[in-house]
Amino acid sequence: MSDSNRRTGLYDLHIQEGGRMVPFAGWDMPVQFAAGVLTEHLHTRAQAGMFDVSHMGQVLVIPEDGNIETAAKALETLIPADVLGLAQGRQRYGLFTNERGGILDDLMFANRGDHFLLVVNAACADQDIAHLGGLSGVTVRPVTDRGLIALQGPAAETVLARLVPGVDDMRFMDLRDFDWQDAVLWISRAGYTGEDGFEISIPDTHLRAFAEALLDNPEVLPVGLGARDSLRLEAGLPLYGHDMDPDVSPAEAGLGWSIPKIRRQGGARAGGFPGADAVLAELTDGPRRIRRGLRPEGRAPIREGVAIFEAEQGGEPLGHIRSGGFGPSVGGPVAMALLDPSLPDGTRLWAELRGKRIPVTIAPLPFLPPSYKR
Repeated sequence: MSDSNRRTGLYDLHIQEGGRMVPFAGWDMPVQFAAGVLTEHLHTRAQAGMFDVSHMGQVLVIPEDGNIETAAKALETLIPADVLGLAQGRQRYGLFTNERGGILDDLMFANRGDHFLLVVNAACADQDIAHLGGLSGVTVRPVTDRGLIALQGPAAETVLARLVPGVDDMRFMDLRDFDWQDAVLWISRAGYTGEDGFEISIPDTHLRAFAEALLDNPEVLPVGLGARDSLRLEAGLPLYGHDMDPDVSPAEAGLGWSIPKIRRQGGARAGGFPGADAVLAELTDGPRRIRRGLRPEGRAPIREGVAIFEAEQGGEPLGHIRSGGFGPSVGGPVAMALLDPSLPDGTRLWAELRGKRIPVTIAPLPFLPPSYKR
């Protein structure tokens, strides 16, 4: 830990719950709790895990003329997604791109009726807010008085409905406001674990009380960054700064699906975002590399930076591991790398681990099917 790192409103609760705190994106965050990463991971898959994600940036984009379409059109100059077509009370996944067509960050954006709510990565929050600050016709307002909790797993709906009746009517990617003890909660049915679940934006005044109310349920364990990473990796979900960065394009990251037809071809809304020419050409012609899943043989995890080769000896690397670790729910190591898209699933390659090459097999993503409530 460092005195220069920021602390979320749940820091003291994390310490009380046995959290092992580490520096992460300028914050002191729990990497695990007393139960340990393996137990936290499997418990989330079986019941429900509570994650403190208050370090992520929450940002409001408010149209100055009161017309939500003004904000939507402004956001479409930065995000290659259908912002204008997003209905009130719904949210989508999107990307910020740079002029070369690389990814500056990934984010969620939601239509709250008279403004948009964006949730961006902690490490990119300051640059994203500055990026949004160049938009005309809107006010960009960082949210500084709310925390954010993710409740993930098959029991998440049952648990949250005990505290907040009505959330069980929500479907995947819905966003609604609810009252809890005189506080207004912004609740979305989403998450980044592959499990059904919710993200709950809570006023700081009620953040700890709400977290404790969740933990009072026997189905809920606090979960740290370690299991959060293994859960998203099993779900085949890319992580910014690892599987995508300013030198990785949407097509290479396997995120072309987030750019709909209306932003790709023909019509007034096609293109118009940073790097559009490069991004759209690559979506049409296909990328030279793309994010692929890998299943190493044995039990040893293969982590970020490990080189991948075509043969057991010699040759130049085909690529490097971007994300890797042990997948408790799939019972073995899993990894992702940017590789030639023409290599078929089942292809055997070699990873050089501590001077020795071990076999890995290209596997389809995700490693574990998602269980969202559609």
